[in-house]
Amino acid sequence: MKKVADILSRKNRDVISIPAEVTVIQALELMAEQNIGSLMIMDESNFLGIMTERDYSRKVVLKGKSSTETTVKEIMSTDFPRITPKDTVEHCMQLLSEHNLRYLPVFEGGQVCGIISINDVVRETISSQQETITHLKDYLHTM
Repeated sequence: MKKVADILSRKNRDVISIPAEVTVIQALELMAEQNIGSLMIMDESNFLGIMTERDYSRKVVLKGKSSTETTVKEIMSTDFPRITPKDTVEHCMQLLSEHNLRYLPVFEGGQVCGIISINDVVRETISSQQETITHLKDYLHTM
């Protein structure tokens, strides 16, 4: 059974984060520069939340707020289930689906150690299924 640790081992584990006082436009510029869809919001080493493109579109654009005046703290999402590298990919898929999320922060020893997306979970699931198919084909060819 695949674990979150398997996903993290394949991707860049650098957690790109910003303080909560940063303006939304600054956060968007960083997201564009890094080609990512979310940013961790941190106070030193403490996790506060995540800002996503969805947060921006729903909490700034649709509400007519200014990206240059609104801070990330005003729009970030804060209610995330806690997962660890030991959690299964299946468990993560269930959490993402139940909570209608696209990202999950990963914690180890109370500290953020990474972030996974729904795309990461889907890719890992497909990879696992392809491995199973390959093993079955190999088994059938040996008969």
